[in-house]
Formats: sequence, C-alpha cells, structure tokens
Amino acid sequence: MELFGTLLPLILMFAIFYFLLIRPQQKKQKQIREMHSSLQRGDKIITIGGLHGTIDSVDEDVMVILVNDNRKLTFDRAAVREVVNPD
Repeated sequence: MELFGTLLPLILMFAIFYFLLIRPQQKKQKQIREMHSSLQRGDKIITIGGLHGTIDSVDEDVMVILVNDNRKLTFDRAAVREVVNPD
C-alpha cells in the first residue's frame, strides 16, 4: 500500500503532462500533416518564412509557388505554414 502512495503522484503528474502537453501537440502535428497532404494547385499559402504566394504545381515533396510578377519559386512541401484560401 505504501508503494501505491508513492507512485500515485508520479502517475498523476504523467497524466497531467499527457493531456496538457503531449496530446495537443500530437493533434497539431496531425492537422499539419493533413494540410500538407491536401495541398493543390491554386491554393494561396504562407510559407514558414512568411512568403505569400499561390501554388503553381505540386509534386510528392516539392512545389512551385507563384509570387509577384508571376515569378516562380521552388519550395519543399513542409515549408508551408498555412493555407489562406478564402472560403
């Protein structure tokens, strides 16, 4: 019984960390993976570096983005921070 009394605070602390830190981070990572997999031509995006543009073409790992004056830049798919299509 004494062992249970000493382990209970550790178990409780792990449960709190899981629900406050680990689980929300896993959900966020899942949303980011889903967003990256659903990228398509014509999506307006913002990259991690803050560059705004429109996707011109998408391959498995690389995409081409149109920016000012129809200039094309090549980025990794993982460089997309968010899609800003007006819905």
